[in-house]
Amino acid sequence: MARDGDGRGEPSLLRTEKVLLPLMVTTFAGSLAMMAFVALIGPIARVAGLQPWQAGLAVTASGVMWMLGARPWGLASDRHGRRAVLLTGAISFAIAYSALCLFIHGVLQGAVPPLAAFIGLVIGRALVGGAYAAIPAAGGALVADRVPPGRRASAMALLGTGSGAGLVLGPAIAALLVPFGLSAPLIATAALPFLALLFLLWRLPAEPPQLRPARKAISLLDPRLRHALAVGFTAMFSVAIAQVSIGFYALDRLGLSPEAAARAASTALMLVGVALVISQSIASRLRLAPERMIAAGTLVAGIGFGAVALANQPWMLSACYFVAAAGMGWVFPGFTAMAANSVDASEQGGAAGAAGAAQGLGMVVGPVAGSLLYMAGPALPYLLVGLMLLGVSLSVGLRAPRAAAVQGPVE
Repeated sequence: MARDGDGRGEPSLLRTEKVLLPLMVTTFAGSLAMMAFVALIGPIARVAGLQPWQAGLAVTASGVMWMLGARPWGLASDRHGRRAVLLTGAISFAIAYSALCLFIHGVLQGAVPPLAAFIGLVIGRALVGGAYAAIPAAGGALVADRVPPGRRASAMALLGTGSGAGLVLGPAIAALLVPFGLSAPLIATAALPFLALLFLLWRLPAEPPQLRPARKAISLLDPRLRHALAVGFTAMFSVAIAQVSIGFYALDRLGLSPEAAARAASTALMLVGVALVISQSIASRLRLAPERMIAAGTLVAGIGFGAVALANQPWMLSACYFVAAAGMGWVFPGFTAMAANSVDASEQGGAAGAAGAAQGLGMVVGPVAGSLLYMAGPALPYLLVGLMLLGVSLSVGLRAPRAAAVQGPVE
């Protein structure tokens, strides 16, 4: 057995670098491209003559297709191999995102009437979301194949730093290039998925030729996954509510002008990306069991989101989001590892797909629930999220000692 730097005889994450680096680059490019689109959808909708609900539906379409596509992609990776599905998803995402950017450019030139623009945006975002679903599904299964259970949470956290970096740079690039026109950020970011695809082709190793265990389908209702999927749904549900509510909260509770509210929301969301990169980098260097990582992360995130209800200054809003994101940076890799550790080697693709479906469902339901709660009171969405995350922390914390005893020590 290969030894890591401390000589304990446990396989090191260095053994998985050939897998993690191309996956990190691919998730970075996808996250950056999609966040650039989200940052621009409001102005694009205004120029195209669309209503806010139409822009919201276009954004939601991506989440719907991610939810529907994650499990089939994961099962396909069981049948056809992780590399084949990853490359297929990356190619599909690059083509779909570029086509969407070209379509939006036509919309901005006034060449597309509003109804056609709305339909095209919804279809384009749906194709983008459905294609991207292959990357976390097959990528998560590939990491689970190669990393032992005690190190999976650390590996998933390292992988998550790529997504977090994209979350930071996506809005930043959009803000930097938008003076050259609304099309400029989209044209620039459209090249990134193709560059990531080339890197994936170059650096993602071929799968070993040895016989693999027979793959088995797995039900979304499998009791072994029930707790992990509940965590994943709650995490993405909370994030979606926070994203849809922040702009309105800055307008109504902080009393800011539309321009100032946009700056406050953008600053807070960029700090979210910074916090995710920092917390996931720390998590990747630790050897915590997934349940302990989730329990700690949801506790911190619940406090951060709940404290938004007390924020009455832009800096307080940013601080709360930073704290919440720092906690969520531990929740997502912990949840993915928890799902992987709950099933056998022959079921990793199905488990990764189910995890993606749970997150996709949270992405779909969260904005609707958040909007309805916000109408009843601006603080209510954040209070609900805080309570839900604290509940998850308690439930997973109670499970942690038993899970650690089953899995064995991770140190």
